[in-house]
Amino acid sequence: MKKENLSWILRLIISALFIVSAVAKLYPSPYFAISTFEVKQLYPLGFSEGFAPYFSRILIGIEFALGIAILLKDYLKKITIPATILLLAVFTIHLSYTTFASGNAGNCGCFGELIPMTPVEAIIKNIIAIGLLVWLFKILPADGKSNFWLLKSVALGCILGLFMLAPIRPVAEVIEEPTSEIQDNLGVIADSSALLTVEEPKAEIVKDTIKKVEEKKTEDTPKKVKSGYEKYFPGIDTDKKILCYFVPGCDHCMDTAKELNEMRKKDKNFPPVYVIFMNEEPEKIPTFFEFAGTKFPYKMIDVIPFWTELGTGRDTPGVKYLWNGNEFKYYDGINENKFNGTEFKKLIKKPYSELKK
Repeated sequence: MKKENLSWILRLIISALFIVSAVAKLYPSPYFAISTFEVKQLYPLGFSEGFAPYFSRILIGIEFALGIAILLKDYLKKITIPATILLLAVFTIHLSYTTFASGNAGNCGCFGELIPMTPVEAIIKNIIAIGLLVWLFKILPADGKSNFWLLKSVALGCILGLFMLAPIRPVAEVIEEPTSEIQDNLGVIADSSALLTVEEPKAEIVKDTIKKVEEKKTEDTPKKVKSGYEKYFPGIDTDKKILCYFVPGCDHCMDTAKELNEMRKKDKNFPPVYVIFMNEEPEKIPTFFEFAGTKFPYKMIDVIPFWTELGTGRDTPGVKYLWNGNEFKYYDGINENKFNGTEFKKLIKKPYSELKK
């Protein structure tokens, strides 16, 4: 095969690799995908919330630019190939350290959520790509007349295009109010201060009764704590509650919501269910609740705050069992820790004495 034909085959392979990698990081929608990449890949590396949005868009823009530049003749051997090798080498060093420190687990994020890859798979892919680039460098003739401004324009155009495609949004926690009234069972005992003013002549009796009831309540229930979710749902730190993290277009989230509703219909003492939705495809929320068979009180928050609330290393659907603000169970994702309805029905029936063991 002629060197010229071989060089074009190599250039097309490398170009496709970088362009697919960049496109994959925008799947299924640019802002959602980039925000997810920031939270799952950049935050663990120590990137701040202020810097990560800029770095992610510049990085993906550079991937697009290199995918295009490898097909151009301008400074191919002087700039494009060395820059591409350098970027792959940096990725490989980072992935090697990640594998050494945390093991070969999870998605490295090289192809976003579109094509999940483990760190070791990504390292192998990068080494092969570096080998192809070195081969390409050797068979290419020296650079001829080149246009630096064209190369610069491609890079700047791709980077600016990413900022236009997925504009950086100000971090807004709560975006939407609940769709329905929140109805909670706040317990049989009313506020003690109110009880004390019911009948002056019987104040001592009331005090004694309250003391005995509170002692019994303290004995049978966990001490009330602040969960941090009162900012979304006032009253969620009182008694038993279920807090869910759902994405409107997520099939697994819809199935979990439906299962919770079926359990609620069969158990009159089933804890109230609250939902925090990610602000991704919010127009699907009516369809979500239609599938679930009911409307749970909900709040919708932006993508990055949602992933932060969900927790590092966790995925949707997320289901938390809270009792007086204390977290006793947290299901997440669709693998080992996924929601288990049979287990959950038994869990919410258990007295506090069994849960605290």
